[in-house]
Amino acid sequence: MAWGVAQAMVMDQSTHAACRVCLGGARPFMTVQGRRYWRCRRCRATQLDARQLPDPGTERRHYLTHHNDPADEGYRRFLARLASPLLKVLDRASEGLDFGCGPGPALAAMLEAAGHRVRLHDPFFRPDPAALERCYDFVTLTEVAEHLHRPHAVFRQLAGLIRPGGRLAVMTALGIDDRRFANWRYRRDPTHVVFYRAATFRYLASSLGLDCRRVAPDVVLLRKPGSGRSSPTAPVAAASGARCPASTTETARARA
Repeated sequence: MAWGVAQAMVMDQSTHAACRVCLGGARPFMTVQGRRYWRCRRCRATQLDARQLPDPGTERRHYLTHHNDPADEGYRRFLARLASPLLKVLDRASEGLDFGCGPGPALAAMLEAAGHRVRLHDPFFRPDPAALERCYDFVTLTEVAEHLHRPHAVFRQLAGLIRPGGRLAVMTALGIDDRRFANWRYRRDPTHVVFYRAATFRYLASSLGLDCRRVAPDVVLLRKPGSGRSSPTAPVAAASGARCPASTTETARARA
């Protein structure tokens, strides 16, 4: 029997939990080798039980095992899955934020080489709380969304950082057949704690007043309606009514 399948079972359906993506109702989905997963009935996200989320020390140690060299051509081709469609829709000399950039911000280098300005923020490797109090033409999350412990708060915050006409560009694996979930390589990463579907981002976009377009199998672009640029130091209001945080007490947590 394939790895993980013997340990996988549907969980007791008698309990419920709040979805950390949309705050809807989640039901038990599956247990794989002791790790309990929930499925949201509203946005269809699958997430690890909140009581099993890794602590920051465990996360950082795992991230340090990654070898994402900005000079590696294979890694740059991987990032181009998001960079290429994003670059096609950006105005000249746009200003952006690479959220969860990690220790080697290759994507920022690629976008800067194309004439754009990119600020960095990563709570583990490049913390810059001030970066979360500005406005941007684009915000990128490459292989970050699946690490988020509080995705609802993060996406709400980042939507408030985007200027009218701006984009939130996300790259993460989008769904897999439930029969393959237990053996899925993406699930086996101990720091991957939430798994999205295209329907998840459609729901998120609608709830935040954004347009959603899937531009690659694992890439979505969320656009804020409108056009024009505001002052870079004057946060705009999110469509949901929330504003960019004025302090770091509610700073969103990224995962590199």
